[in-house]
Amino acid sequence: MEYRKIKVEDTDGGTISDDIENLRVKGFSGASISNVPTREQAEWKRKTVVTLALTFLTSSQAILIVWSKRAGKYEYSVTTANFLVETLKCALSLAALATIWKREGVTEDNKLSTTLDEVIVYPIPAALYLFKNLLQYYIFAYVDAPGYQILKNLNIISTGVLYRIILKKKLSEIQWAAFILLCAGCTTAQLNSRSDHVLQTPLQGWIMAIVMALLSGFAGVYTEAIIKKRPSRNINVQNFWLYIFGMAFNAIAILIQDFDAVMNKGFFHGYSVITTLMILNHALSGIAVSMVMKYADNIVKVYSTSVAMIFTAVVSLFLFGFHLTLAFFLGAIVVSVSVYLHSAGKLQR
Repeated sequence: MEYRKIKVEDTDGGTISDDIENLRVKGFSGASISNVPTREQAEWKRKTVVTLALTFLTSSQAILIVWSKRAGKYEYSVTTANFLVETLKCALSLAALATIWKREGVTEDNKLSTTLDEVIVYPIPAALYLFKNLLQYYIFAYVDAPGYQILKNLNIISTGVLYRIILKKKLSEIQWAAFILLCAGCTTAQLNSRSDHVLQTPLQGWIMAIVMALLSGFAGVYTEAIIKKRPSRNINVQNFWLYIFGMAFNAIAILIQDFDAVMNKGFFHGYSVITTLMILNHALSGIAVSMVMKYADNIVKVYSTSVAMIFTAVVSLFLFGFHLTLAFFLGAIVVSVSVYLHSAGKLQR
């Protein structure tokens, strides 16, 4: 009876809001009202799962790379490992596209076929990611897993500066202050009171960390420029072409660097369970970041980065005999605060 009254009054040009309010007061529980808590709970659960996944993947990344070494060396070919990471990410993108095609059909924005003008831009970021990912293995000759997690945050500075130069995006005063704080935090965490050397990480390690930050920042900014050039294009299609070129460049790296080892010992020589987990970790990390961008927010990335630094240090205590110093602990706190300020400055800009 009440529902019919609403429909009639709506047809006659009457007000619906009053009757809906009356239904709410009388205790009427419609589907749209009763589903609100359920929807909020679903979003909260999804954000929680994404946060935990990204935190776990970020924390375990450096640990798995160091753990995969034997007697201080990689028994497997790092170029083949990188190739498998790109292959797995490409397969995951195709699987996501297949699901979309089945649900929505093939459209102009989600089809794989493209033009030369659109696809010709992907080799640049693919090549940058190749060198960055290779350096990621070799830097552990100079830095431990916790130190790597600290120095990895330098890419925030390179990304911010390149945003300003390439994309002409203005940085807030809070973000510039966060950059200075980040440098101070990274330096503090590397202070060494038990040696004649002031810093734990040698100059080579710092140079590699800075080069990695520049490569990561430039590749990220360039990739974002590509994506925003055609925002309606499905992200899985764009990822697919990026990973295709990544596979091609890594195949070339195998031929140049590890051709003899692969031909004599096999493609999977030196692989172990840890190596397999490391490859899965690298592939899923990219998916997790995409999920954070879609379902969560910047605070999730800040939380994950901060927890990853502490978690990596604690695990390294037991696995690799890492010595947790006061300088590292204070530096990690300063870096966490700087990452938060950078995120807050971005939101207030």
